[in-house]
Amino acid sequence: MSGQVWVFTGHNSSFPAGVFSSRKLGETWIRQHRLSGTLTAYPLDIGAYDWAVESGAFKPKGDRHRTPGFIAGFSSASQSHEHYQNGEPGHAAE
Repeated sequence: MSGQVWVFTGHNSSFPAGVFSSRKLGETWIRQHRLSGTLTAYPLDIGAYDWAVESGAFKPKGDRHRTPGFIAGFSSASQSHEHYQNGEPGHAAE
């Protein structure tokens, strides 16, 4: 990814709680507030679905993978990310 931001989404949250210009800034904020959730890198100026298809990280299989609903909810494990529990990294959400 050439340009990116780091997006924190809390466990069981529908919307991001913070967007950061660097992973370090995001991690500092997560630790400060002892948050649980995921910090994920998102590319600028391209959707996660399009980025994953263009980079070869995802190959659509069938029409379902091309629907607006699928694309709107898409995220890729190929995007750099980290899980946090009570501000500590390395824990997958339960």
